[in-house]
Amino acid sequence: MFGGGGRSRNVKFRGEDYQAELHLTMKDVSVTHQQTMKVDGKDIRITIYAGVEDGQKIRLKGYGGQGINGGPNGDLYITFRIEPDAQFKREGANLYTSTELDLYVAVLGGEITLDTLTGKIKLKVPPETQNGTRVRLKGKGLPVYKKDGEYGDLYVTYQVRIPTSLSEKEKQLFQELSKLR
Repeated sequence: MFGGGGRSRNVKFRGEDYQAELHLTMKDVSVTHQQTMKVDGKDIRITIYAGVEDGQKIRLKGYGGQGINGGPNGDLYITFRIEPDAQFKREGANLYTSTELDLYVAVLGGEITLDTLTGKIKLKVPPETQNGTRVRLKGKGLPVYKKDGEYGDLYVTYQVRIPTSLSEKEKQLFQELSKLR
């Protein structure tokens, strides 16, 4: 007789890998947080690190399809999708925004309040600030991915707002100013 004692072999197969997309806002990306996803009817709690990039993938080993005949489970691959933000443009950990600046503040200097992803901040505007001036706020951008205490910068471009609906007195004052030049 040939063959081997009537013993059958169970071949182990690795489970299927799963793909998922997770959509986040710029605000979500500004802080490390946990989120729960449902995969195959099971809740999976994942940590999303601040500074994650659009299109970045992570692998959760063993969270894919179940293995066959005792084989290992597949993996879960999550691709992050960061929604475009109306106020901030992102380049790496740096953020870019613009804010309107009242003509009188641009000419005379003053203080403005600016919204950031982490709250409001006050900015001093020097006198004679020109339209299109860009200022850099060091460390006020997004956190650098998985690097504690490292942050990008926030660049703010001033858009000087010219007043409309001037009164006759205001127009006269501007005309007097123009004669002084």
